[in-house]
Amino acid sequence: MSVEYNPKEFEAKWQERWFKDLFYESKDFAKGKEKYYLLVEFPYPSGDSMHMGHTRNYCMMDTVARLRRMKDQNVLFPIGWDAFGLPTENYAIKVGRPPQEITKENIDTFRRQLHSLGLSFDWSREIDTSDPKYYKWTQWIFLKLLEKGLAYKAEQPINWCPKCKVGCANEEVIDGRHERCGTLVEKRNINQWMLKITEYADKLDKDLDLTDYWESVKTRQREWIGKKTWYDIEYKIEGTDEKILVSTTRPDTQFGSTFVVIAPEHEIVEKLKKYMSPEILEEVERYQEESKKKSELDRISQLKEKSGVNTGLFCKNSITNKTLPIYIADFVLTTVGTGMVVGVPAHDKRDFEFAQKYKLPIIRVIEGEDGNREEINSVEKVCEGEGTVFNSEFLDGLSTQDARVKVGEYIKEKGIGDVVVRYHLRDWVFSRQRYWGEPIPVVHCDKCGTVPLPEEELPLELPKVESYEPTDTGESPLANITQWVNTKCPKCGGPAKRETDTMPNWAGSSWYFLRYTDPKNSDKLGDAKKMEYWLPVDHYEGGAEHVTLHLLYSRFWHKFLYDIGVVPTKEPYKKRTIHGNVLGEDGQKMSKSLGNVINPDEIIEKYGADVVRGYMMFMGPYEGDVLWSTETINGLKRFVSKYYGFLLSAWERKDKSSPKVTKAVLKLANKVEEGILNFKFNTTISALMEFYNEFHKEIFSKEDLEKLVIISAPIFPHLSEEIWEKTGHDYSVHMQSWPQIDKEHLKEEEVEIPVQINGKVRGRLKVNVDISEDEIREKVLSEKAFSEYLDSGNIKRLIYVPGRIVNIVV
Repeated sequence: MSVEYNPKEFEAKWQERWFKDLFYESKDFAKGKEKYYLLVEFPYPSGDSMHMGHTRNYCMMDTVARLRRMKDQNVLFPIGWDAFGLPTENYAIKVGRPPQEITKENIDTFRRQLHSLGLSFDWSREIDTSDPKYYKWTQWIFLKLLEKGLAYKAEQPINWCPKCKVGCANEEVIDGRHERCGTLVEKRNINQWMLKITEYADKLDKDLDLTDYWESVKTRQREWIGKKTWYDIEYKIEGTDEKILVSTTRPDTQFGSTFVVIAPEHEIVEKLKKYMSPEILEEVERYQEESKKKSELDRISQLKEKSGVNTGLFCKNSITNKTLPIYIADFVLTTVGTGMVVGVPAHDKRDFEFAQKYKLPIIRVIEGEDGNREEINSVEKVCEGEGTVFNSEFLDGLSTQDARVKVGEYIKEKGIGDVVVRYHLRDWVFSRQRYWGEPIPVVHCDKCGTVPLPEEELPLELPKVESYEPTDTGESPLANITQWVNTKCPKCGGPAKRETDTMPNWAGSSWYFLRYTDPKNSDKLGDAKKMEYWLPVDHYEGGAEHVTLHLLYSRFWHKFLYDIGVVPTKEPYKKRTIHGNVLGEDGQKMSKSLGNVINPDEIIEKYGADVVRGYMMFMGPYEGDVLWSTETINGLKRFVSKYYGFLLSAWERKDKSSPKVTKAVLKLANKVEEGILNFKFNTTISALMEFYNEFHKEIFSKEDLEKLVIISAPIFPHLSEEIWEKTGHDYSVHMQSWPQIDKEHLKEEEVEIPVQINGKVRGRLKVNVDISEDEIREKVLSEKAFSEYLDSGNIKRLIYVPGRIVNIVV
């Protein structure tokens, strides 16, 4: 039997057999088995190859799926394609080909690459968000939202790139320019579809407590939802009849206020212009125009220098009776609070930077630690925390928490304000003025208004067109297809026009996990009993970039579907974790422009699938960013080659195992199981290496070798399947049960523990794990190595931590 490792001889053979047999197809309602729904984020097929992030993530999760199947769980491990969206459309425009063709080609490439890694996805449940059979139900969900009053149209400003003729997300605008072409963006108001996600803000916040998400994930969700208690206080503008309603979350600092800031786009600014001098008015209007060129992210960035314009106007603080100057500044947004804030520079770093720039007073009114009332003269000294209030009249001596309550009562009693709960979360802009997305299934009729399509007319399919470039007007390219746009009103039969905006790429990904439970159902979004069986998703795994908006949007849709009786659970996912990124050998994010991209096809061809899989696990901690290392993957290839040869050679030499070997095999099974299920993938590979180094020359029994091949199967599936066959076993190793592990039998009989005398380790002792403290004392006294430190046995105190350490004071 040849022990030379040549993966090209067998990996493709096993892949063909696994996927031909639909070997990994999950069964609905499998009796006697616990279900386990493991979900990975499905990829955008917008490029000509998967990237290494896909490769690493899917390899790690495949190991989990394989192990859980061997532990007799009914595992649903599906895959599909998030196929709509801007990246594909931009590429299609660039090369002058329809996005439908490019998407199909890319999906075929991605599918081939996933097969070549031997990933055990359930291919019978494959979905594609750009398939009309799929987006029929995306459109159906939209109609239900519309029916319940959660979808509406409103004028909304968008970032508009005049060169690319496209609306840009805030994240795509850097220093006021479109990141793709460098053109200065403009603000345009466009009538857009909105979804009332704010109606679910409280549930989205509170129901995080029902999940087992990582705390970092919950924190990011809650920060985006941004539930805060605001105190709205009315200030009078001196010399006018106007009033402004400023808002603050820290009313306990009111006596430290020294200025007021209004967002440049706030409607009150137009009212105040008539009170400004011509010189100031000109400056304010110039500043307003400059602000329009900035994205919200740029405006609120802590790294950007603060800017503003003094209006020359003053207002009276209704609580302190102090006169405060009014500024226009773009670090304030109309969507936060009331769009008008009171500046308290001693207790807010942003306000401090603004006050320093414009030479405004800085007044401290909150004590720091140990009663510190030191002057605030640098941003590092700004006191943003809790403490005791001073120099604040009726608030003096109160804790900041109690002072907030007191101010809330005061402004209500005086009729000068109110206490309001607000959310950072805003309604979801659901329109895209692009071609490659789901058509929105409504028509606009002069007589009937906006009319939804009847459900029996779904799906409303995206028309095939020759030109799908953006229009100069900001409308979708669909607006130019008159034969598609012009239609009849479903309600009155009169002339009507179809909606020409399409849905965002978030739409199809907001419910895809539901479709996996029943992907071929043409009558329903999904069968109720199947969804009840599989939901919620037991573990949702993906990248950090999707734990804010995508996670929020999918939770919103799920909660809505729960409220209308379509799905059986309040939350879609039990657990959500985040993997790290794969960086190039230069430590940079992989990018074609940097020339540091690793193509999965090339490394699978060079090393084989199992070596690549093992390396993806071995690179570093699951949650951390990891560097590609050619040296390390070469080292792993050497290990896999030796490990393959070891298993086959050991089979040739098999006989009776020693108790030590049998126990070591079970300990390895336990380490591998705990490592995979706890996402400690790198230490799992290390455990295999350590086992090989210590035991590769030992004799193994047939039973112990079978266990070793089974233990290796989730990590190296092709290698293990090949060895299983070569050693005369029936297909397949992946249908075998995971070794039963009795944790009691894994306990060590003897341990080596340090002996610490007067704070210093003076040696080590080998002892039975169940040794008593008296026996430890006797053993220490009898050892010559410790006698010189023990002062003739005069031990004042001896503490024995079982199995860990002996601590002696003499």
